[in-house]
This record gives sequence, C-alpha cells and structure tokens, in this order.
Amino acid sequence: MFGWLFKGKTRKREIVINVEKLETRVAVVENGRVEEFQVEHPMEERLVGCIFKGRIQNLEHDLQAAFVDIGLKKNAFLHYWDMIPDEDSLEDEDEHRSKRKRISNDEIAKRFPPGTEIVVQVTKGPIGTKGPRVTANLSLPGRYLVMMPSAKSTRGVSRKIADTKERVRLKHILDRLPLPPGVGIIVRTVGSGASKRSFCRDLRNILDVWGRLQENIRTLRAPACVYSEPDLVERIVRDWLTEDVDRVTIDDEDAYVRIRDVARNISRRARRVIDHYRGHLPIFDHYGIESQMEEAFRRKVNLKSGGYLVIDETEALIAVDVNTGRHRGKGSQEEAILEVNTEAVEEVARQMRLRNIGGLVVIDLIDMKSRKHQNQIYKTMKAAVRRDRARTNVLPISELGLMEMTRQRQEESLLSQMYIDCPYCKGHGVIKSPLALSVDIQRQVAAVMRKSQNAPGATELQILVAPSVMERLRNEDEQMLVEMQRRYGGHLTFKSEVARHPESFAILNRDGKVLYAVSESKTIG
Repeated sequence: MFGWLFKGKTRKREIVINVEKLETRVAVVENGRVEEFQVEHPMEERLVGCIFKGRIQNLEHDLQAAFVDIGLKKNAFLHYWDMIPDEDSLEDEDEHRSKRKRISNDEIAKRFPPGTEIVVQVTKGPIGTKGPRVTANLSLPGRYLVMMPSAKSTRGVSRKIADTKERVRLKHILDRLPLPPGVGIIVRTVGSGASKRSFCRDLRNILDVWGRLQENIRTLRAPACVYSEPDLVERIVRDWLTEDVDRVTIDDEDAYVRIRDVARNISRRARRVIDHYRGHLPIFDHYGIESQMEEAFRRKVNLKSGGYLVIDETEALIAVDVNTGRHRGKGSQEEAILEVNTEAVEEVARQMRLRNIGGLVVIDLIDMKSRKHQNQIYKTMKAAVRRDRARTNVLPISELGLMEMTRQRQEESLLSQMYIDCPYCKGHGVIKSPLALSVDIQRQVAAVMRKSQNAPGATELQILVAPSVMERLRNEDEQMLVEMQRRYGGHLTFKSEVARHPESFAILNRDGKVLYAVSESKTIG
C-alpha cells in the first residue's frame, strides 16, 4: 500500500485530507504510519481561537474567576489573572501565559463589576459539563507570525527556533516590520527560513483581520463573536504545511481549489505539493489510514515487541498500563524490560496525539531497578513529546514506577467526539450478570409476595425481564421460583421483552399495576 513512499527519495511526511459534508478528517502520515490526526464537524461551531465580545455575569472571589456571557448555553470561565491583558515581554507563542499577575479581589471588583463588557478569546472549548475557558490576552495567528494586540510592541522569536544565526536574522527582520503602536509580534516556529517578503505579506493579512475584528468590536452588541478561526482545511495550510511536507492529498474538488488558493500566498512549492485524489476507494482506505485509526478507539494497543498498552480515559486522568505481553527479549530481563518501556513511551506520545487526550496522564511502566534505565526512559519520553503541538510537561519516574505528565487540553478527546456512552452500561464498561439480576429479582418478588400474602389474588404476579435474564431463570433457577410460589401461595409468570435493558425488570400485579421496577439501575416503586 505504501510502496510509493520508498521509491527513490524516502518521503518524510504526507497530509491526507478527507472532506465530507458532516465531517472533515486530516491525517499526517510519516513513512506509512499515522502520526497525527484531527477531525472537525462543519455543522458544529469551533470555539477554540475565536474571539468574543462578552459581558461579565458574576465574580466568584473564592474561585478567583469571573463567568462571562459570550452567547453560549454555558457561561465562559475567566481566571482573574487572565482578565487584565499581559503587557510583559513575550518570547514564545507557546509560553506567553506563564507569568501570572497577582490581582486583588477589590481591584477586580472595581474594574470589572457584573455587566461590564469584555473582549475575550477562547483557549479551551467546552469539555463535559464545563463551559469554555477564555482569556483577555488576545492572539491572532498568521502563517509565520502571531500578533499580540496587548504586548506593547514586543518583537520575539519562538524558543523552538534554536539556531542562533537564524534567530538574529529573524529579529533583524522583525525590527523593520511596520507594527501599529502597542501591538506585539512573535515569529512562529514555521517562520524559520522564511523570507522578509513572506513576513511582510503575512503581517498585512493579520492586520487586515485585526482591522475587521476592531470594527466588529465597535459595532456589534455583546454577546457576539467578533472573530472566528478558519475551518480545518485552511488551518492545515496555515499551521501544518511546512517545508518537510512532501504531499498534501485531498479528496474534495471544492476544498482542493480553495486550499490551493490559500497556499498561493505561501509559495509556489506549497501550491505544487497539493494533489486532488480521484480514486474509487475512500481516500483513508486507499492510504491504509482507516485501519490504523481503529486503534485510536481501542483500549488495548499492541506494540511491535509483543508488549501492549491498556489506555483508560477517566474524568480525572488518563491511565496507561504497560505490559510485557508476549515479549521475551534476547538479553537479560532488565534489557527486555527497558526495550518494552522504550517502545511504550514512544507509542504513548503518539497515542496522545492521535486520540487528542490531555490533562493528567499517568503511565504505569514495567518496574525497572536501574536508575540509569529509568533516566533513559524519561529522556526518551521528553524527546517523543517534543514534536507535540500541545504543551506537555513530563516528570521523572517516581519511586512507585509511575511516570506522570500533563498535556494541554483544548477540546474534547477524539473518543468523546466520536462516541457516546453505551446505553446499557452508561460508560461503566460492565453491567450486572444474569446471576446477580436473578438474585435481585427473587429478593424483590419475595418481598412483594410477603407484603401481599393476605390480599386475595395479590400474589398473582407478572415479572418483565430482558431475554438474557429470562434464559437464566428458565434454565437454572426454575426450581427456586417454583419453591417460592409454594412457600407464599402465589403464582408467578415471566415475560421476556427484547427491547428491555438487561438490568431492568418490573413486577406487576394481575391488574397490570407496577408494584416494583428497576429501570437501568434506577429503582421505581
């Protein structure tokens, strides 16, 4: 399937884009392996990066936060230290929120009483029951530059550009760019090697956007969206189409024309690497991506060495368990463990990008006695997450053999976007066994029969159950039910309902009145 990757020059990276009316998917493939993945649904509004003119609803001093009405169902969450734009010098678009000011409650209450209008940008979309998180520190990203409207004419270069000569060249270019007063600018990592002409063109585009944004702030009534991030197709060109990308393949003709028009503003080469896929198979099937993405939804991920990972997403954290599985190794036991752990942390870094999981991540590695091996695994993970676009922080392996890390969480994980809780288990992953349900049913039937023993005909009961429970009652527990009828002088009939939840059952009298019922583990009666 990927033979074309290895003919002549080995291709480094290809971006494959699948555009449907209800969904756009993008995969970054390196030598036949999916390394990054994003999905977006055009019918749903993307919030991260959008700028709103909002109105403060209330201040919560205990939380050190304000809740802002930006026109959504849930108010946005705004930390006090994000309410006043940071005017300090900025060096890196990935670290410009690191310095937080101490602001008193009285100062906040005086400057931002409820009802005050405020312009904020969404930094994290709604996740679960939480509303979006916003900041008053605005940033407008372009292809090579990020404009910071409140940064007091700061001109900086991303710290990820390590070459000293290149940093000097870029700062020399920045010093000559015509910036409006009070506005800061930062060179993005992708700006390394770009020409002065490219920076000038990019700055013009950003200033055009800034002008329209300011006009919207003046004319629109709060709450209102004053700036929207472009869709995923355009963001691919802006953020992902770098010099090391050999090909961009897209299957939709309209999107193909649009992406080429956007790429024209970058360079001739950028426009030339964009291809239109016209094959009969779905594009992800043609390139073998669909089968690879299936593992992004599996709990168990196999490693080439024979080991495997077990990944569990919980509300509080992501837990990853590393197991040796079938791996035996050719050397000592310690070397075998080192080999599996090395492959495991590299795969964990990849899985985090594919699944878009974030927050607190805890990895239960296979125990290593050697401190040297522990440090080696730690360095391997640090190197593996360096390529991640999301901010990460990795801690050394603890005495319990755990590696703890955090990953920036801006939106719902891929699993949350693509799946809903199972209607049977409600996200628990398990339901009661037929044996456990049989015990529950017999217990409640006996209670109803005892209570109604003296009422004529009251112990003529009908029990409604799911098919799996009926099978258990008929084949294994029939004698117990017969004995129960004899003991209480009643009569029981059972009815199987195909549509009934496996954990649900109901006890009815002969008139059809519900005497006791359990609906999906919720008792009614």
